[in-house]
Amino acid sequence: MNIAILTFEGFNELDSFIAAGILNRMKSNGWNVQITCPSDTVTSMNGVTIKAQQPLEFANTADVVVFGSGVYTRDIAQDNKILDRLKLDPSKQLICAQCSGALLLSVLGLLNNLPACTDLTTKPWVIESGVEVLNQPFFAKNNIATAGGCMSSSYLATWIIAKLAGNESAESAIHYVAPVGEKESAVAHSMSVVSPFIE
Repeated sequence: MNIAILTFEGFNELDSFIAAGILNRMKSNGWNVQITCPSDTVTSMNGVTIKAQQPLEFANTADVVVFGSGVYTRDIAQDNKILDRLKLDPSKQLICAQCSGALLLSVLGLLNNLPACTDLTTKPWVIESGVEVLNQPFFAKNNIATAGGCMSSSYLATWIIAKLAGNESAESAIHYVAPVGEKESAVAHSMSVVSPFIE
């Protein structure tokens, strides 16, 4: 199971790293979670520079693609040199977006008239692109999922694991990362958010 966490220049650390951290709880099941970038290195919105584990084209054959967000997403949405490198297929891949990543799903034509969740800063741009923005943290339909707000990245990871490996695996992953003393309630809450969208 190959999973590409698309991470661009100006990325939000919470969006890329929380999803990667939770999804890597499935490493023993053969899941291969890779930070996937358009260049050899990218620097976050707060100045953290990381090295790409995979080039952008890794996403084209990955089983799951997660679009992270960042401060330059609006610029990336207009950069065909980057977007043309992506050849994604929602009939064969789970395709997800965190916060401003929803704008990239929109411009790539991947939402297929679905509404989306995004962050409050990006909301007007996503609406401008012709997409209905929901006032909720998570939404999914078939193989497309979007989440809005940095901490909702845990819901995205929960949904991916539950959809591909079952609820028990998702609950175990969230239990591991949840705060001590709040583990059971955190698991119950995360599952309550994503369960309506697991088909």
